[in-house]
Amino acid sequence: MNGSVENIQQLLAGVDPVKALTLLSEAFPGKIIFSTSFGWEDQVITHMIFSNNLPIKVFTLETGRLFPETYYVWNRTMEMYGHPINAYYPKTDAVEQMVSTKGPNSFYESVENRKECCGIRKIEPLKRALAGNDCWITGIRAEQSENRQFMGDAEWDDQNNLVKFHPLYNWTLDDVKDYIKLHNVPYNPLHDRGFPSIGCAPCTRAVREGEDFRSGRWWWEDQSKKECGLHSA
Repeated sequence: MNGSVENIQQLLAGVDPVKALTLLSEAFPGKIIFSTSFGWEDQVITHMIFSNNLPIKVFTLETGRLFPETYYVWNRTMEMYGHPINAYYPKTDAVEQMVSTKGPNSFYESVENRKECCGIRKIEPLKRALAGNDCWITGIRAEQSENRQFMGDAEWDDQNNLVKFHPLYNWTLDDVKDYIKLHNVPYNPLHDRGFPSIGCAPCTRAVREGEDFRSGRWWWEDQSKKECGLHSA
């Protein structure tokens, strides 16, 4: 199939997320992959993939700094659905070099150090995970941040040379919560403690009511357009 964004949008026009994932799995046989960090949205998509036995590979980035609650929901998800979730780890020598020279919490000291840590623990493993695939499924929603409201549900990823599709792009948070409740989908208990976005434990905190969705990520930095590099917006 021609993997242009326009063709993808035409193919998926007016269909629900499960149908969209089904059509994409047929359009990109063996070359479609979904990245999960076990947050609300990702658990919804995981349920859609596993409960419908869709031939979409599922992976996660095991940074070595995840919350215990994240490991809980990871394990519970595998128990419940009986499908593998491929784990991608950072390269040992790169982590050893960074921690040996700068310490285990160097990311608090500067934006450059934080991006270095994200690069080693997330970006490099992500590139290995995506290699050889033509379509990347994500849990991005438009209302998660101002920057994400202009992306669209399908886009071309220049960095990884593939199509990205966000099946829940137009969903609200209430839509996500309602789906989880309706289908009894396991989710991270940190969400009930004020964590809308959950990443590495040292870099994530709960947010107060009314705060921006991503204000709990890298909260010691400038609040504008904070991303680790997994997604450009």
